[in-house]
Amino acid sequence: MSAPSPETPAPPPLDGVERMIGALALSVGTFMTILDTSVTNVSVPTISGDLGVSPTQGTWIITSYAVAIAISLPLTGWLTTRFGQVRLFLASVLLFTATSLLCGLATSIDSMVLFRGLQGLVAGPMVPLSQSLLMTTFPREKAGFALALWSMTALAAPVTGPLLGGWISEQATWPWIFYLNVPIGIVVAALTWRIYRRRESPTRKVPVDLAGIALLALWVGALQIMLDKGRELDWFASSEIVALACVAAVGFAVFLVWELLDNPHPVVDLHLFAIRNFWSGTAVLSIGYAIFFGTMVVMPLWLQTVMGYTPIWSGMMMAPIGLLAILIAPFLGRRVHERDPRPTVTLAFLLFAGVSFARAGFDLEADAWTIVLPTIIQGAASVMFFMPLTSLLLADIPPERVPAAAGLSNFVRFSAGAFGASASITVWDERTALHRAHLVEHATGYDPTTGAALDAMQARGYTSDQALGLLDRVIEAQARMMGTNDLFWLAGVLFLALAALVWIARRPVRTEAVAGKA
Repeated sequence: MSAPSPETPAPPPLDGVERMIGALALSVGTFMTILDTSVTNVSVPTISGDLGVSPTQGTWIITSYAVAIAISLPLTGWLTTRFGQVRLFLASVLLFTATSLLCGLATSIDSMVLFRGLQGLVAGPMVPLSQSLLMTTFPREKAGFALALWSMTALAAPVTGPLLGGWISEQATWPWIFYLNVPIGIVVAALTWRIYRRRESPTRKVPVDLAGIALLALWVGALQIMLDKGRELDWFASSEIVALACVAAVGFAVFLVWELLDNPHPVVDLHLFAIRNFWSGTAVLSIGYAIFFGTMVVMPLWLQTVMGYTPIWSGMMMAPIGLLAILIAPFLGRRVHERDPRPTVTLAFLLFAGVSFARAGFDLEADAWTIVLPTIIQGAASVMFFMPLTSLLLADIPPERVPAAAGLSNFVRFSAGAFGASASITVWDERTALHRAHLVEHATGYDPTTGAALDAMQARGYTSDQALGLLDRVIEAQARMMGTNDLFWLAGVLFLALAALVWIARRPVRTEAVAGKA
């Protein structure tokens, strides 16, 4: 099948059942890809044990996927120009399905890491391409709903991953974490081919920028490994982390020079950052996502290590994040292309700040409803910031550059999410250690309250060592709680700052036109 020429007229918009099936297929593809960034998190100890390695070595199961997907995301624009949106998306889905099967069949840590890396490489283009196909093949008046559906899947997947991974690990065997992708991938590929095969984008042969690809892989790989391993190796106290940081910084600088100076066929279209709404929207979206994702990583850990919830129940406590999002997304989607998105995004960040400050007031006696209510509100805020910001940063992008823009913005967002997760856990641990040190200073035999507590425990039959051990656990739980409060307080302040920063972007041209007609 030959690729259409650039002069080929665009096909008419999808309609009726085809439109809904197309949107569902693309969104499920996105969900599947993003789900695999977090679905293995709670299962690493189980997988590592089966493969005969330590949990520390097993974290490469997560790292290899994250590094590979980060490398392939910004290549989406170049690959689309060469092969076409539909062909590339279908190839990504089918190869993702095949590599998922290989992951489930892995019998050693080496083969697992290799297959997870291949899985990440082929998964990268699926996220921006699903977004691009929805934006370019749906009529403008319906594009908002499609974008709303895509946004919900992109936000729900990281939350669903640990819940699903924990449930599968407990109720079945870990390979089913990967086998589950096989039938889903086959169905997504079949539906996408059925609906989109005659809607291929124009293609042209462009030279392969091998130097650009190599430099991209070098600095992105070094950065991702640094972020994944930083906390484990005590960050810059480790010579390995320092070396990775140097490689990432130098590689990034050389990459920028190579891509911007006298390169007629850059592998990444960095000139997109000359568009005001693209760079400002991408910056605000990425920073907001980093804070959002970072706190979402800490919440299940807090629920399990401090509040005593099991992995499944901690996932259940986080699941209501989608309740208000499901109700709000269709309404918001219908209007996202008609109104200035900046007020909506500002409101979203104010809600995020309110949720964060509420969580900063949690204590060890917090009941389920106290924990769940802010999560429900957070779900509404997540769709109110994610979808309008995505629309804002793509508003002034020509259709032929949308795949490149979507790939680049998603790359920055994914990288920011990895940084946010590492930074949040580091802040959490550091603040916990500080509070623990302060609490221990006062928990001495000379402190009347501490002495009375130890005497009371010994009166109940505890030995002296048992009483001290119980006291230590109480101190650790209290320190963790205080560290959690500090983290969410910081998140609240940062969200308030973002509520103001979003106004750096200008009002999209199309909303100005709609306002003028009104």
